[in-house]
Amino acid sequence: MIEDFHRIKRLPPYVFAEVNRLKAAARARGADIIDLGMGNPDLPTPQHIVDKLVETIAKPRTHRYSASKGIPGLRRAQAAYYERRFGVKLNPETQIVATLGSKEGFANMAQAITAPGDVILVPNPTYPIHEFGFLISGAAMRHIPAGTGDEFLSAVDKAVRHSIPRPLAMVLSYPSNPTAMTASLEFYKAAVELAKKLDLIILSDIAYSEIYFDGNPPPSVLQVPGAMDVTVEFTSLSKTYNMPGWRMGFAVGNERLIGALARVKSYLDYGAFTPIQVAATAALNGPQDCVEEIRKTYQQRRDILVDSFGRAGWKIPPPPATMFAWCPVPEQFKAIGSVEFAKLLIEKADVAVSPGLGFGEYGEGFVRIALVENEHRIRQAARSIKKFLAQGPETLHNVIPIPQKASR
Repeated sequence: MIEDFHRIKRLPPYVFAEVNRLKAAARARGADIIDLGMGNPDLPTPQHIVDKLVETIAKPRTHRYSASKGIPGLRRAQAAYYERRFGVKLNPETQIVATLGSKEGFANMAQAITAPGDVILVPNPTYPIHEFGFLISGAAMRHIPAGTGDEFLSAVDKAVRHSIPRPLAMVLSYPSNPTAMTASLEFYKAAVELAKKLDLIILSDIAYSEIYFDGNPPPSVLQVPGAMDVTVEFTSLSKTYNMPGWRMGFAVGNERLIGALARVKSYLDYGAFTPIQVAATAALNGPQDCVEEIRKTYQQRRDILVDSFGRAGWKIPPPPATMFAWCPVPEQFKAIGSVEFAKLLIEKADVAVSPGLGFGEYGEGFVRIALVENEHRIRQAARSIKKFLAQGPETLHNVIPIPQKASR
């Protein structure tokens, strides 16, 4: 019992642990930390969804075991969503599984399809479960620099030709967490064509498909003719309806792959609590003006973040989607890296962000800022950061090792 267990040893060190420890210590000292780190929505779940939960939970028969792949009404509601949003027809019985959030669905899909030693192509940087779900399942990773153009697909093609064994699947995630980059339907068409040519499964994560700005709704890869032959796509209600703690998501797509996921889940769980599934059905079938309001709130926060941080001296590219901004570490701090910079922001500015290194080695040089504080708090963070940046790294020598000039 001295050594770590095999699967635990495969997991890399948790990059966010030290930042989280500093954040907790600062709060214990009474510091008012403005937390722009974790993507945990601060807005309430729309009232009609909460009301349906309360109504349903009062019925004792709903307290029994549920269905691991989701109650029929919920799967029908998800099928209706895909048809009206993407023009994609799905069979609720064979092409949809309700999951305990998209994260659980992704991890269990990895369990369902992966044998030890299989190779998976994963964008980098990306949301950690896209990699760690497969690591836990015994797979090996090939990292592809994240992108939405020909370079990305060329890198996939090259990785397949130079990998032994041949890769099993590739992960796509747009809008992306953490980079917020989006993909076009033309990109998806090329990706499906390549996947069929290379005999790859596509695992697509569109958890942020409804958090988009400037009137540009992101597409689904399943809109591409023939994509259903090779694709499973994951969605979530967490951000769309401010339901993160409800743990409600979906996997949809290829019948064989969905069947494999459903079978694994049937051994592991009985599905989400039935009242949550009923309330999720009400969310999908009910009025959607709440989604538009949530989207507007994030866009307003994005605009204030970009403006106020820019005036503070930190230029941030405006994200086209998601509830995140992917921000270059200011030039004068690049030498210390994203983790040390994130630690400095907590210690010197009372602002918490997520270091880019936590999303993959190609995330170094960036931090992720989550739009999970109100407009007043975002402006407050900008004022603190302005004071912090005005100090310059030379005044922070107790924290930052200042490079010495080489002697002649």
